[in-house]
Amino acid sequence: MSLVVVGSVAYDGVETPRGKVDRMLGGACTYISLAASYFTPVKIVAVVGDDFAQEDVDLLAGRGIDLDGLERVPGKTFFWAGKYSEDMNDRACSAPCAAK
Repeated sequence: MSLVVVGSVAYDGVETPRGKVDRMLGGACTYISLAASYFTPVKIVAVVGDDFAQEDVDLLAGRGIDLDGLERVPGKTFFWAGKYSEDMNDRACSAPCAAK
């Protein structure tokens, strides 16, 4: 049995008191797909922009994830950024992030 995952494949920017990463692979579809690929064949349905890096496509494909449903469109891939406090319970985030 295979799993179809529909959701966001995105880039995240995260800052904590321990460091900052400006752009890393993120999105619920990404993480669910990578984890599930250890247990069952996975197919994804998601949209990314033309800035989506080939190395990230290769990472997903390298786990055997079926990328036929990954659509590349003109524009930028969804991006989320957040800054976390020392206790990691409070965060400030950029649009389109929801309130705390």
